[in-house]
Amino acid sequence: MSDSTSLCEELTYTRIFREYAKTLHNYLYYKTGNSELSQDLTQEAFTKLWQNCSTVTLQGAKGYVFKTANNLLINTYNHNKVVLQHQSKPQKDRTHENPEYLLEEKELKNRLEEAIANLPEKQRVVFLMSRIEKKTYKEIAAIEGISKQAVEKRIYNALDTLRQISKKIK
Repeated sequence: MSDSTSLCEELTYTRIFREYAKTLHNYLYYKTGNSELSQDLTQEAFTKLWQNCSTVTLQGAKGYVFKTANNLLINTYNHNKVVLQHQSKPQKDRTHENPEYLLEEKELKNRLEEAIANLPEKQRVVFLMSRIEKKTYKEIAAIEGISKQAVEKRIYNALDTLRQISKKIK
């Protein structure tokens, strides 16, 4: 075909589509692992090529559809990322709990934090490593340079102290 052939001619556009559509689909499938998404992006890229056929040269058609499809893929990923971020945020205004319960829960949390803060330092350190950092007794013993039994005893004492404080709260 000559340089004067326009992409806006249906036969030329169809030839370009048949020549590059499968390759583009495979490229997108390789990147996404999703055949349906790859097919949608391929079709959308070729739709944009048709819409802009007067501005795209015949030689630039392949590059145009690949670049367009890649941009569409990036936009799809960015959109999905935003959707996931909004889904993972707790909706505070949608709670079914009454304000009194929420206030009690907040007060209890504050008392618990205060009780943990008032634990003897050795107990507090191993307790937080165990409960917050999810470390095993063996890992805590190695970090603190004490035996595993000493860690167990400190955790037991910390829990006992917290139990006694919680009885006073009730």
